[in-house]
Amino acid sequence: MPTYEREATVESPFDDVWAFHSRVSGLEAVTPDWLHLRVERVIGPDGRPDPDMLEPGSEVALSIRPFGVGPRQHWTSVITDREREDGSAYFRDEMVHGPFDRWEHTHTFFADGDRTVVLDRVDYELPFGPLGDAAEPFSKPGFEAMFRARHRLAKARLE
Repeated sequence: MPTYEREATVESPFDDVWAFHSRVSGLEAVTPDWLHLRVERVIGPDGRPDPDMLEPGSEVALSIRPFGVGPRQHWTSVITDREREDGSAYFRDEMVHGPFDRWEHTHTFFADGDRTVVLDRVDYELPFGPLGDAAEPFSKPGFEAMFRARHRLAKARLE
């Protein structure tokens, strides 16, 4: 299964970076404008809308329209895991509906003095079986552009 990883160091304390990424507003803030993100709904693990924090069981439904071209792509993810220890934390979201056959995104955070290391890891499978497998090398530039922008936006917001 293909994997994409990107790491960045944010000149901001661990607690601030973790809190920022623990809310849907953080997702909105780090999504590049060219994706034309629209958060359709957020449901907490208790079934209530718009939870303060994305906990395991939270569901996020969104849509994107890259570069404003073509129909909107609808995507629903569920937060499947979330843990925090002294100086490190992670949460994982898994796509349950959307354009990929599989998408599992693990967001990991490590304290580094007054800085925080942010690591994004995506395990994914493209649709269309063997055709998707053949197209996989072409997905890397898109991931790189998106995650480079996400890290740049996070740094701009948090530093």
